[in-house]
Amino acid sequence: MSGYNTPFEALGEEGIRQLTNAFYDYMDSAPEVASIRAMHGKDLTPMKERLADYLTGWMGGPQRYAEKYGSVCMTSPHKPYAIGTDERDQWLLCMDKALEQIGADDELKHMLKKPMFAIADMIRNRE
Repeated sequence: MSGYNTPFEALGEEGIRQLTNAFYDYMDSAPEVASIRAMHGKDLTPMKERLADYLTGWMGGPQRYAEKYGSVCMTSPHKPYAIGTDERDQWLLCMDKALEQIGADDELKHMLKKPMFAIADMIRNRE
């Protein structure tokens, strides 16, 4: 047993920031996720910050996103983009690669697998 109950306990804020950086670094460089990369601005720095803030609270830590932006609804900000199963799966691939990059253990990967899929699928707005 690892000794942590939440992903936040496993990663802490710094680990979540590393995860977020690895996530967007992969998105920025991998041709197989070009369609979701195209949904983002040239500079990914603001998105790295927002996702890190969101994941910090979502993973059981302080509610940074809500403190800064209010609502934690993820569907509204994604409405302008056509997000189907391909885009969902690209997002999940970026997250899987980021977890590998930061050296996440198997327990943490397993802990996140279903909830990450649920979040990515919830944002989907087309087939």
